[in-house]
Amino acid sequence: MGARLIVVSNRVAVPDPHRPPVAGGLAVAVKAGLKNRNGVWFGWSGKVTDGPASEAQAIDANKITYVLIDLSNTDIEEYYRGVANSVLWPILHYRVDLQAYSRADASGYMRVNRMFADRLSPLVGEDDVIWVHDYHLMTLPRELRARGHRNKIGFFLHTPCAPPDILEALPQHREILGALTDCDLVGFQTENDRDNFADYLAAQFAARRRGDAWEIDGRKVQLRAFPVGIETKAYARLARKAGRSAFLALIRESLGGGRLVLGVDRLDCSKGIPNRVKAFERLLDTNPEWRGKATLLQITPKSRSETKSYGDIEAEVTCLVGRVNGRFGDAAWTPIRYVNRSYSRAVLAGLYRAADVALVTPLRDGMNLVAKEYVAAQDPENPGVLVLSQFAGAARELDPLSSSIRTKSTLSRRR
Repeated sequence: MGARLIVVSNRVAVPDPHRPPVAGGLAVAVKAGLKNRNGVWFGWSGKVTDGPASEAQAIDANKITYVLIDLSNTDIEEYYRGVANSVLWPILHYRVDLQAYSRADASGYMRVNRMFADRLSPLVGEDDVIWVHDYHLMTLPRELRARGHRNKIGFFLHTPCAPPDILEALPQHREILGALTDCDLVGFQTENDRDNFADYLAAQFAARRRGDAWEIDGRKVQLRAFPVGIETKAYARLARKAGRSAFLALIRESLGGGRLVLGVDRLDCSKGIPNRVKAFERLLDTNPEWRGKATLLQITPKSRSETKSYGDIEAEVTCLVGRVNGRFGDAAWTPIRYVNRSYSRAVLAGLYRAADVALVTPLRDGMNLVAKEYVAAQDPENPGVLVLSQFAGAARELDPLSSSIRTKSTLSRRR
């Protein structure tokens, strides 16, 4: 059979002919990594069972073997909603104040990582390379080592990585974060994230740098920055085609010649959506000449609404949008169009090309591919404006002085 690349992540994006392809950064990166390879993608099916987790089920599609496992309600409550989304996500995004830790959830996180290792272990060949993704599965590399696997193991963190003093606010941080030292290579979105983790290892495990690796108790682990990107030429072609669609024509017609300001974000605490709505409100308040002439289209699929902090964000955004629309809107113009649904990559590409301004303004983000996709989607002869937060990983890659991404500086310049 030969050496294979085995990708492990919480969710698996199995191709579905009845649904548009997943547009998230993890899915884009993994599918690019598995392209033209003898590969396996292992993870949760997305199904929740009343009883114990099921045995693994394999599906072959597009030369990739997808191996899926179901999780129980208890698994979801403790491992996924508990530690992953209510503890690790906020801490990694510098939001210690939002974490909600419990010992029961921590026990569930460890248990599900062990279960992943138990289900995956029989599938691993001697020469296979294992690539683990994201904060859901931080202890999986150590669990695989405990089962005797000496394969090359890599890990990639798609979120930011906070500095040591914030990481140390995580209870059991040595058990969870320290488990990554059983990898051969740990990848991050930016050099800043990499350096934060290196500082953590030095502070907690007396790690010493040896060339491009860090040595801990005789073991060596490489820490590298691998910013996730996009296939710019292919995306530009997609945007050109999508920009001519009937759907985009309807949107342009509905704007009545006004400017389109676009935001595309998952609804969570890291994206800064309430701040963005308030900023747009201030624009209309202090620049009345833009009333009736600029519309903010905020596309925000709901995410983890069952988690309290996410439910709070949802309620706040809904209230703010209602306030702005009630204050400035009239029968002929709605200042903010707020949409809680997902769109395909093709539709989003067309929207990016049509938008006069894209607001990519997270409070903290690992990379944010929306910024790169927006730039790639632009008409070079008539580009829009990208407003990009310095706290997105993409800001470290997109040089505002580069001719390849230079945009007009004001709304009024685009025709």
